[in-house]
Amino acid sequence: MTSPQEELLPGTRRALLHRVAVAQREGRAPSLVAAVVRDGRTVWSGTRTSVEGEAPDGEVQYRIGSITKTFTAVLVLRLRDEGLLDLADPLERHLPGTGVGGVTVVDLLAHRAGLAAETPGPWWERTPGSLRPELADVLGERPLIHPVGRRFHYSNPGYALLGALVEELRGAPWADVLRREVLEPLGLHRTTAEPVAPHAGGWAVHPWADVMQPEPLENLGVMAPAGQLWSTTGDLARFAAFLAAGDERVLSAESVREMRTPAAPAEAADVADGYAYGLGMELRHQHGRALVGHTGSLPGFLACLTMSLADDVGAVVLANCTSGPAPFTVAADLVRIVAEAEPRIPAPWRPLREADSAALDLVGQWYWGTYAFGLRLSADGLLALEPLSGKGRRSRFRPDGDDGWVGLEGYYAGEVLKPVRRPDGTVSHLDLGSFVFTRQPYEEGAAVPGGVDADGWRGLS
Repeated sequence: MTSPQEELLPGTRRALLHRVAVAQREGRAPSLVAAVVRDGRTVWSGTRTSVEGEAPDGEVQYRIGSITKTFTAVLVLRLRDEGLLDLADPLERHLPGTGVGGVTVVDLLAHRAGLAAETPGPWWERTPGSLRPELADVLGERPLIHPVGRRFHYSNPGYALLGALVEELRGAPWADVLRREVLEPLGLHRTTAEPVAPHAGGWAVHPWADVMQPEPLENLGVMAPAGQLWSTTGDLARFAAFLAAGDERVLSAESVREMRTPAAPAEAADVADGYAYGLGMELRHQHGRALVGHTGSLPGFLACLTMSLADDVGAVVLANCTSGPAPFTVAADLVRIVAEAEPRIPAPWRPLREADSAALDLVGQWYWGTYAFGLRLSADGLLALEPLSGKGRRSRFRPDGDDGWVGLEGYYAGEVLKPVRRPDGTVSHLDLGSFVFTRQPYEEGAAVPGGVDADGWRGLS
């Protein structure tokens, strides 16, 4: 039987190991473990360590920090899908008495609630959660430092609120709900709220000398939903596959797609860095690729899970040091190495099983004013509108009954494309959010807003 490690070419495997080895050495990490996911399963894993003969494998736990937020977001989306809340609900409706009840659930998920980034002192990641037993202790006297909904401002206390919301609606501790509803169904048996051997110890490496000291390993208390979890490359590889495709036992493909959709206003600096935020997921651009996932850090640990859906490649990187290797950069490089060395082989083209005659009436070339577009019917039954110049608004459309089609992305997301038919049933023109598309530019007799000049097209006189 061929092992997963042998599914990549030898040159690709060596390039991956080289990247991990450079990251561990230059980042001066006591250990660094990584895995690559393709087609929903692990196809490569590698490790480098400073301890002779004790290299960790895919079952050794590391603390994953803020990747925990993605797990918490999954729980909240489950509540929404069950009808127990709406993302537009104010927090106060379900969790009264916080003092910030006017912010909505989606504001918290997308870090646009205006909350402070951190709790009031002392440093919550290096001190026991028992010092902050209540939500009021992590919000402080001035929890809102920005107008609600106006800007992206990453907030750890915001995810503490979401964890409390889960506990309120489920009537059980956050960790228990997570284990029962996400970890067990997905087979993530090595992902836990507390470390379970074998696990790595967290270290601080001196910035100016090759010496180190252990970091404290604290239970974060009410802040746990923001960063408590421990996991492995094996479990996070399986979680990455779930975040790419969904799993009806946990969350549908449509809901995980919603998590991967930008939901927060972008700051100018974030736009320049190619960074956006969805619902518990970071969206980045690196090496010309769109990557989705999350990074994490706590004293003693660094982590990243990221995926290129277009390439069907994901990567997980975990290290046990407070600073050093940049986990996102390393993970993005692992994705790039596989995507470029062994690009995804597309599925064979296959025709539609049945041709919809009404849809076939719509395909071909159309004009919005003098802009030329093509409308194509694909094998998945969707219509795709694309500018023939290569630049301009484009979208796919799904059928929506009664001869209409609804836009799925871009400028036309949610807008209705409606064929307007003549009395004999033939298509006169398309109406797309009040824009009229005709078979010829400013076609004579067509319902073009403002009318068509009676003298038609002419040269310069």
